Amino acid sequence: MPEKQIAKFSVTHLQVLDEKGKVDAALEPDLGQEQAVEMYRWMRLARTLDERMLKLQRQGRLGTFPPCTGHEAVSIPVGLAMKKGDWFAGAFRELGTRLVRGEPLTNTLHYYNGWEEGNILPDADLRILPTSVVIGCQIEHAAGLAYAAKYRGTDEAVVTFIGDGGTSEGSFHEGLNFAAVWKAPMVAIVQNNQWAISIPRETQTASETLAQKGIAYGIPVIQVDGNDPLAVWVAVNEALDRARAGDGPTLIEAVTYRLMMHTTADDPTKYRQSADEEAAWAKEPLIRTRKWLANKGWWDDAREEKLLAECKEQVDAAVEEFETPVERAHDESFRHVYGTEHAVIREQHEDFLANQEREGQRG
Repeated sequence: MPEKQIAKFSVTHLQVLDEKGKVDAALEPDLGQEQAVEMYRWMRLARTLDERMLKLQRQGRLGTFPPCTGHEAVSIPVGLAMKKGDWFAGAFRELGTRLVRGEPLTNTLHYYNGWEEGNILPDADLRILPTSVVIGCQIEHAAGLAYAAKYRGTDEAVVTFIGDGGTSEGSFHEGLNFAAVWKAPMVAIVQNNQWAISIPRETQTASETLAQKGIAYGIPVIQVDGNDPLAVWVAVNEALDRARAGDGPTLIEAVTYRLMMHTTADDPTKYRQSADEEAAWAKEPLIRTRKWLANKGWWDDAREEKLLAECKEQVDAAVEEFETPVERAHDESFRHVYGTEHAVIREQHEDFLANQEREGQRG
């Protein structure tokens, strides 16, 4: 029998706003001034908090954390596009989405200081899953949540994030496969920031694009400029509409750059060239977004100065709250290891209290 081609695939790349702030009018979404300015305000707030956290960490006032600087054009539009009843299953570099969804600024400070308060939400209806440090498992969680939404017949959608390195994890592929087979209302976003810790994109996977990994599971895919909030806005809204219409999941690859270190325990100067970093800073999202707003007559230096002051005030207040001493019982940690009582923990708790009592008698 002669050979014949039975399938052919392609991956589309979308950019609406370039690094110079010029917009493709034919592709520009219908965002009014209020929506556009709100998007930029969230981007600036996320950046301000991230920068302050780095200073706190270097001063020994905060634990190790993964900076999100440079990822605002992905996380912010996604958060704004989601509806209240949607679920968010993030990885660990989506500070912007969490803030837009309603997570308090203090949560990320508490979390990266090792305090469980960082996982406590002011409202359970926010539907934000805890930070996923285990690489890839959030994709499976998202697929399960999305299937549950479909099973119940709701119009909820689930958005999940993963990094470029995470696309080589088994959980990523298993989660995509389940979501595709079930036609679950899930949007998976790959933040391709070019680095899986110290492993460059070209060494980490041989795939020409990361978006194409979704094609293997029968999922619509698109690659977008991850420094372009307008391209992300267009892609994620189309994906969410598809999910709510019952057409299943979408995979979006957002191409950006990790401007900072993997975490504050990392030294990127040992494996990256400064010239590459400088080139990436020239394309970073806040610069081009501000230029776009200014070109429309919606932004100027006075508004920028006012916004910077407002963001600093919000972050200062969050840091003050975070660093305000809270009285806790010395044995508090034993009460929250498991949801129910455990014999081994109870024994350790009793031993701890007995030691406390002996120390008190000696004092």
